[in-house]
Amino acid sequence: MPSSPKNKASGRQFFYKPHTERLLMKQNKVSEQVSSDVQSLKHEQVRRLNEKKYKLLLGRISQAEKERDAVKQISEISTFTITPKSPSGQAEATAVVLASDWHYEERVKSQDVNGLNKFDIPIANERIKQFFTATARMIDVFSKDIKIPHLVLALLGDFISNDIHDELVEINQRTPIDAVIEVQNLIASGIEFLLKNYKGDVLVVCHDGNHSRTTKKQRNATESGHSLEFFMYHGIAGHFKGNKRIKFLISASYHSYVKVYDQTIRFHHGHNIKYQGGIGGVFIPAFKAISQWNKGHHADLDCFGHFHQQRDGGNFLLNGSLIGYNAYALSIKAEFEKPKQTFFLVDKRRGKTVTTPICFDI
Repeated sequence: MPSSPKNKASGRQFFYKPHTERLLMKQNKVSEQVSSDVQSLKHEQVRRLNEKKYKLLLGRISQAEKERDAVKQISEISTFTITPKSPSGQAEATAVVLASDWHYEERVKSQDVNGLNKFDIPIANERIKQFFTATARMIDVFSKDIKIPHLVLALLGDFISNDIHDELVEINQRTPIDAVIEVQNLIASGIEFLLKNYKGDVLVVCHDGNHSRTTKKQRNATESGHSLEFFMYHGIAGHFKGNKRIKFLISASYHSYVKVYDQTIRFHHGHNIKYQGGIGGVFIPAFKAISQWNKGHHADLDCFGHFHQQRDGGNFLLNGSLIGYNAYALSIKAEFEKPKQTFFLVDKRRGKTVTTPICFDI
């Protein structure tokens, strides 16, 4: 007998209820398992993070212990006595001072070089005084530790600017002859100061520069014969004639050579080193020129000026200038440098040692 709809409905309800409950139970178990896995993953991540922190802390503790042990060792200082040593009877050096590129009568206006420099005759006079007093002071300082029985004063030229260019005629404050006379008196006064304040012998090495020429273009074989500075040097030498403590070496050649202990020093103005600019500066042309000159007459050290830059090239010393930065240097994009001259020592056993600039307060 067919069942009624109600009975059919109740039959379906009776048949599907257990299946639905089982499905829900499975879903709940999966959800619970996922939640459990998520919690386990979180706990594992926390555990790993704590483990990293623990290792990091252990490392820091270990480093701190090492530093602590190192500090303990440093704090345990062991000293020994240093006894001052008086200058040995064999310790000896010759002082050498380079003077060049004063350009005495040339004016440099501050506005022409963006305030980087200023130069006129009163400033030049003051810088020249400081040059000689600084030379004597440096000899006195180094004489406390080593005997300095000899001084080489190298006069390397371009003490005047002269009127070799039209622009110089406009900006110079003295005519060439007047400028040479004033420079001659200043150098002679400086040498007299050195002789009074220094007890050793003095050798004055003299070279004319390219600015003191009386010709329009530079000469080679007859350069000194057309040089106002060459004439000036002979005048200064005559002033000190008869003084046994001072000698003059006035070379008509481009080079002069002076033997200082076992070192040969070659002096010149520097204008025969051809440099037209470049990244390497004057070093490369200087090395090339020195290499060629050494094939004829070897020198251990070259001393020269001309480039208005103080540099120690190892086998050469390039002197700075007294005038400092000017409009011409600015126009050729020369490296800025304050006015400087150069003082150095030639040790009897070690060769060239102390090299220091002479700087100026004005």
